[in-house]
Amino acid sequence: MFDRLEIRVLPPGPRFAAQLRFWVNGEDVVEEAVGEGGRGPYAADVLPAGRPSPLRATGKARRLELGEPDCTGGCCGFLTMVVQRFGEIVQWSDWEVPWTAHTSPHPPPELHFDARQYDAEVARAEAANWWQVHP
Repeated sequence: MFDRLEIRVLPPGPRFAAQLRFWVNGEDVVEEAVGEGGRGPYAADVLPAGRPSPLRATGKARRLELGEPDCTGGCCGFLTMVVQRFGEIVQWSDWEVPWTAHTSPHPPPELHFDARQYDAEVARAEAANWWQVHP
């Protein structure tokens, strides 16, 4: 059985630009691994206008930042994982968690997504650019 990804964009606030949250199987991956008050990556960095998202999975493995604690990743580290496509499967693996993440003493498990569902969700997030601010 495959895991299911949902990408949510949180609106910009007084302190931070719009950011992403990654829900897998109904759970907020960032909050589970980083703790309450943690942040996801800025939407503009992961869903750049006019370019493919780094979330797009290819046969080449690459490490991506998915979150950081409220004290900042420069202080305590980032939530990162490696994304890679294996045929019709997209895998998130090799998790690294901030050292202050008290809510989850272990990294998230390796996740496996149906590539079609994964690609469709990334494409949906790329197309939903309501949060972008244009001068």
